[in-house]
Amino acid sequence: MSENVILASASPRRRELLSMIYSDFKVCVSDVDETVPPDIEVFEAPEYLARLKAMDVAKKYQDGLVIGADTSVFADGKMLGKPKNSDEAFSMLSLLSGKVHRVITGCAVVKDKKVESFSVTTEVEFYKLSDEEIRNYIQSGDPFDKAGGYGIQTDGVFFVKGIKGDYNNVVGLPVAELARQIKVKF
Repeated sequence: MSENVILASASPRRRELLSMIYSDFKVCVSDVDETVPPDIEVFEAPEYLARLKAMDVAKKYQDGLVIGADTSVFADGKMLGKPKNSDEAFSMLSLLSGKVHRVITGCAVVKDKKVESFSVTTEVEFYKLSDEEIRNYIQSGDPFDKAGGYGIQTDGVFFVKGIKGDYNNVVGLPVAELARQIKVKF
């Protein structure tokens, strides 16, 4: 596939995953306000934000195929973004401890003013975590740039008892579904 592809994300994990589909693409980070309006259902927020980011970057690359994505972790009806500090990371990981949570990644693709979007959900079950395990993980610095405060592709994997669904979705980009959507719709 040789076209002008732009990833609307600063995530190094998304860059790595997108390289499974495209060997050559640009990265352009959107600077839109990521506040989710109150009329958007909580589980629809990742797809809403992915569309927002992709459409913003598409204004700069009207001849390209722009891909936006947003990943959030959901537990007990709450959306968990990236923790702002150690206390927030501790609260998030404590909430996930010993439970099943959902990871939802919303994706949006924009080309020639056509916008298509979708979401992928993966269920992740955590082992029961001790306070010491959580504190040690927080000290590593790993939680702070990841939704839900953990990375399944890093030491956060040691918290994972099981997974139901797309592993890459938990990392931040459901590449198989994205490739199929692009093939079918663009």
